[in-house]
Amino acid sequence: MKKITVVGAGNVGATVAQRIAEKEFANEVVLVDVVDGIPQGKGLDMFESAPVEGFDSKVLGTTNYDATAGSDIVVITAGIARKPGMSRDDLQKTNADIVKSCTEQAVAKSPNAIIVVVSNPLDVMTYVAYKVSGFERHRVIGMAGVLDSARFRSFIALELNVSVEDVSAFVLGGHGDSMVPLPRYSTVAGIPLPDLMNKETIDRLVKRTRDGGIEIVNYLKTGSAYYAPSSSAVQMIEAIAKDKKRILPCATWLTGEYGQKDVVAGVPIKLGRKGMEQIIQIKLMPDEQAALDKSAADVKANIAKLGI
Repeated sequence: MKKITVVGAGNVGATVAQRIAEKEFANEVVLVDVVDGIPQGKGLDMFESAPVEGFDSKVLGTTNYDATAGSDIVVITAGIARKPGMSRDDLQKTNADIVKSCTEQAVAKSPNAIIVVVSNPLDVMTYVAYKVSGFERHRVIGMAGVLDSARFRSFIALELNVSVEDVSAFVLGGHGDSMVPLPRYSTVAGIPLPDLMNKETIDRLVKRTRDGGIEIVNYLKTGSAYYAPSSSAVQMIEAIAKDKKRILPCATWLTGEYGQKDVVAGVPIKLGRKGMEQIIQIKLMPDEQAALDKSAADVKANIAKLGI
């Protein structure tokens, strides 16, 4: 790929940009932020690591969207971070205005880009980017399920004392308190999770997954998670950049799939060079469907508050 732009030079955005450059997913990585000096300094610092790390991607930091023109992928991480006591919904109004502005400026310069949204509250911000951009739905995707699944996988591996590489997990629905982890579709070396641990243990790990973000916020006190979120975004970017056709849980605009319409929710999709190439529909048990319905209803209610 020629160019990937990362909007927002905070912890998540900067780490995303660094990982994209180190993995050489694009010839040029552009880091954009409204605070003058921050993107320029971080971008230069990253590029100066290139001789040591052995990558040839150029890294440019800027406050000007002109430098982003012709981007193949635009990653939106801009927004304020959660603080202790804040829910993702508390962020909604402020971050909606930020994401709206960033999307407008980015798509004006890169009308053919694929947008990957990382800003919180994730599902609502993905909706904002989708509506404001005017893009087809396959070109606007939110990063949530990959992160939630990674957290679930981490906790399962810790509980069973096995390699994380052998653990697969699926998490659907909204990114937040109403996310829907699916133990039936979560496996260790192909063995379904319910065969390896009892319901009480699974419920405990599911709860920790749901609370994964706030657990870290409570430790940090003045910031939120960024290592795992950036890794998760970069996995999606790799699938697009390399046309890998990965099946990953991502937030996308639904038009009837899983019984959901006119809402953004996390579902398994095939991710490749064109963005979201297919929604994979799996059979859900009545309780799982009910949980997904509730999750989608929560997102829809939050979308309605925006009036976009």
